[in-house]
Amino acid sequence: MADDKEAAENQLALDQEKSQEGDIIETQRERGKDVAAQFLACLDPAIAVEPVTESEARRVLWKIDLILIPLIMVTVVLAAIDKVIISNAAIYGMKIDTHLTGNEYSWVGSIFYFGYLAFEYPAALLIQRLPVAKLYAGMVLGWAILLLCTAATQNFAGLATVRFLMGMTEAAVFPISSILTVMWWKTSEQPIRVAFWFNQLSSVFSGVVSYGIGQTNTALAPWRLLFIVLGGFSLIWAAVLYVFLPNSPVQCWYLSDREKFVCLERVKDNNTGMEDKTIKWYQVRECLLDPKTWLLALFSLTQNIPNGGLVTFSAIIVTGMGYSRLLTTILGIPTGVLATVWQLLLGFIAAKVPNSRCNIIAIANLVPMACAILMWKLPSGSQQGLLAAYYVFYTYWAPYVLSTSLPMANTSGHSKKLTMNAIFFLAYCIGNIIGPQVFRSDDAPSYSRGYEGLLACLVVAIAAIIAYGLLCRWENSRRDKEEQPSEESSSAAAFSDLTDKEKRSFRYTY
Repeated sequence: MADDKEAAENQLALDQEKSQEGDIIETQRERGKDVAAQFLACLDPAIAVEPVTESEARRVLWKIDLILIPLIMVTVVLAAIDKVIISNAAIYGMKIDTHLTGNEYSWVGSIFYFGYLAFEYPAALLIQRLPVAKLYAGMVLGWAILLLCTAATQNFAGLATVRFLMGMTEAAVFPISSILTVMWWKTSEQPIRVAFWFNQLSSVFSGVVSYGIGQTNTALAPWRLLFIVLGGFSLIWAAVLYVFLPNSPVQCWYLSDREKFVCLERVKDNNTGMEDKTIKWYQVRECLLDPKTWLLALFSLTQNIPNGGLVTFSAIIVTGMGYSRLLTTILGIPTGVLATVWQLLLGFIAAKVPNSRCNIIAIANLVPMACAILMWKLPSGSQQGLLAAYYVFYTYWAPYVLSTSLPMANTSGHSKKLTMNAIFFLAYCIGNIIGPQVFRSDDAPSYSRGYEGLLACLVVAIAAIIAYGLLCRWENSRRDKEEQPSEESSSAAAFSDLTDKEKRSFRYTY
């Protein structure tokens, strides 16, 4: 009797142990799931049984656009202002007050991207591990504090330190913006949305603020006041993001479960998954061995060398044409308007014409190429001609903006997406580090050698994006010819954490 009782107790303990092991295994499986797949698995069947109508999808899209685009757009504008504003600060006395000599100002421009570069991979790991929206808000808070600290700097060492740290805080901003775009919008909708949020309106905002501060008469130097005002804006915006930006569609507090379901149904055909917190190293390796990865990286690097140079030297270039410092801040405003209108136009065309992005990017780059030649060859006395070429050169930004949706649209598997994004923005950093070094102090004010360098970079960028497009087209054609049953286009397949190489039904956008 005692033996039977002991056997029963042993069996009960064994059953409990097996049950606990099963729970652990099931928990591990759940943790490895994409968040969208988890949401769909737990969703009330009554919510999903009704098909999504076109009018319902349009209504949800309108709601997403009205809330999400302004949140991402203002964040990106504030991040860009941090880089653009140093040029206006320079003509407002920063170089004199901080005793910058020789090429130290060029290094103040470059060192921001060293910080960006140093924190790029750690930022990718943080994005993998932490809620993306909260990380986004935290980064904005970090650079807001550093902007306020910049106003207190007294020398090159102080400026270099805060600029380096500011670069670190901004390392996650553009990758998260891209990830949010893929989460919320269909592949066909992404170019125009990216064109809205990845705009050049920072020049407009910084120009208006700089002009206003330039007319103040306070004991505080205008450039210091400039950083304090912008730091205050960023502090307020960090709080707005914390409240209103969700980590993913399924975690959005102001959407109903039905609206969340509609969001997922809309982006299902992207076939890129939503979010998975498990790092899969084979996906990282696959990304590193993909030649498309490095062609996009080469494009990003060469396209951003002009960006790094102009962001740091824009106001100095214009004052070198003979304009006063106050007028220079106003003359910078049209560059942002022109660049934004141009990128919206290109984004609209790319959204309407399938697989046209790479061709549009290559053709659009011919415009800044012509402007680089004009700025290089026009005589210094041709003030209006130089200013016109300088304005139109800012169309270089639109091709880069159009390219930023390609890494996410053409990459499936969350770990692979994060790796691709990190490499793409790593190249962005290196290009922006090199950019200010193209403009040397001994070449001022004409900077003829700088324009030669920008011209060469644009030629390489065109070659890289054309090669990328041809490779994507060839891979699509090869998959179309494969004789095998097509995969079931289901929510489970679309949100599975498989790579684009593993999903044979995946087709690349070019």
